[in-house]
Amino acid sequence: MKPCRTLRTLRTLRTLRTLRTLRNLLAGVVLCGSGLAALPACQAQTLRIGMSADVTSIDPQWNNSGPNVAVSTHIFEALTLTDKNGRLVPGLATSWRAVDPLTWEIKLREGVKFHDGGDFTAEDVVYSLERPTTLSGSPGPFTQFVKAIVGMRIIDPHTVRLKTAQPYVLLPYDLNSIFILSKKRAQGASQADFDSGRAAIGTGPYQFVRFARGDAIELVRNPAYWGAKPAWEKVTLRLLTSDAPRIAALLSGDVDVIENVPPQDVETLKRNPQFKVDQQISWRTLFWHMDQWRDVSPDITDRDGKLLPHNPLKDSRVRLAISKAINREAIVARVMENLAVTGSNLVSPGIFGHNDAIPVEAYDPEGAKQLLAQAGYPTGFKMTLHSPNNRYVNDVKVAEAVAGMLSRVGITSTVSAEPWSTYLPKARAGTFSFALVGWGSSLGDNTLKAHLATPDEAKGYGTWNMGRSSNPELDRMLDRDFQIFDDALREKSAREMMAVGLKDNPVIVLYHQIASWAMKKGIRYPGRVDEFTLAQQFEPN
Repeated sequence: MKPCRTLRTLRTLRTLRTLRTLRNLLAGVVLCGSGLAALPACQAQTLRIGMSADVTSIDPQWNNSGPNVAVSTHIFEALTLTDKNGRLVPGLATSWRAVDPLTWEIKLREGVKFHDGGDFTAEDVVYSLERPTTLSGSPGPFTQFVKAIVGMRIIDPHTVRLKTAQPYVLLPYDLNSIFILSKKRAQGASQADFDSGRAAIGTGPYQFVRFARGDAIELVRNPAYWGAKPAWEKVTLRLLTSDAPRIAALLSGDVDVIENVPPQDVETLKRNPQFKVDQQISWRTLFWHMDQWRDVSPDITDRDGKLLPHNPLKDSRVRLAISKAINREAIVARVMENLAVTGSNLVSPGIFGHNDAIPVEAYDPEGAKQLLAQAGYPTGFKMTLHSPNNRYVNDVKVAEAVAGMLSRVGITSTVSAEPWSTYLPKARAGTFSFALVGWGSSLGDNTLKAHLATPDEAKGYGTWNMGRSSNPELDRMLDRDFQIFDDALREKSAREMMAVGLKDNPVIVLYHQIASWAMKKGIRYPGRVDEFTLAQQFEPN
């Protein structure tokens, strides 16, 4: 080939390569400009999420509250994780097995780095499992998840053996609730150290950037993450606890996604071609805790406003009357606009331990009045219903609907509502006579342990039993249940316990919630039974 022809050929090839490069760059610009995430061209895009509840701390072991846990799941990880359906999957542990009835061996994932570059080892696991019992003043302690552990032994940097005082089949599930911290960075750290980021060093898919209390949490993608890399380089979690501002932020483009779509807006958003709505029947059950331990209850009076000398909620006939007075179907249809299903169990249908044989209490106001008369309250009494005002979908509206229904059978009721951050500590302390709460779990027996077991700090029983009800038969069944290693037999036991635990209405179950997320077109989310909104699981179309 002649030199001049060779030179012309090289120039032509360079021109073609330049044109292809420009074409690719322009395509990336168009995709980025459209507001949709194009991978890999726009992988540096920020995802902005409107969260529906307040977050009180970045310390992942301080407050066992759903909003806190959801945020922690971005930054920290547990030994075991759950998938979108609530099933247990490997996390920082690759496997777990019962070596003998009292010993679990946990194999740890190798090559994992903390956000500061430190190695994840068994030392961090032992420290993280010990820490919850050292924290005082926690509004929602994690101690129930480590109570069963009576000894820990490091076999090697990636193997730990955990000892229990008696056979305990739920340990791998309990480990799902304890986030693993860097011993080096967390030892001696305060809540302020976590909230400032100094101690907020995890192994999760996102790294902490900033926490502005009541406003936003900023995260950045962890470049050294051991698992699948999330699509979004930066994430902003906006704390928009009121429905109207959250919807407005989505419609105006201030956020790309919102959780807990208000029921009245779901159909409108579904019809809007700019947005899409993803939904999932969740494991969250809404129910009322009732004071069953005080002889005189603080929020219950006679018609003249004088405290009753005897607490009517200690009478099972009164509790049944309250259940019969509530029209659950009307609440689901009118207040929740069918974003819920009526409930009779403490866990949703399909969840381990749900007992299909327990019927939803029929609406029977006349029967409720008769039961109140039999219990010695023919003219009823007055009661205050307490509710959060920024935690659950339409929580205050639900409480007001129940108050109206109770008033119609003679229990003159008013609603007192406050933000979740102040409501939760009071409810946990048993301050209220009648308190609305929601709970989600993949295990019915574990839920019974938390909410209906007789409070027993040594055993970790009744840690969320706000009404302090007591059922010795249920306690004995729980003791036996946690030693059953056959899943089929244990689920049979859990169903039986659900019936025993709820037979005298120690709590009043309302419904199981349907979770909703709304987002711009071009983004998809698988939906999770635990209702968590996790940035790492949002993907561009």
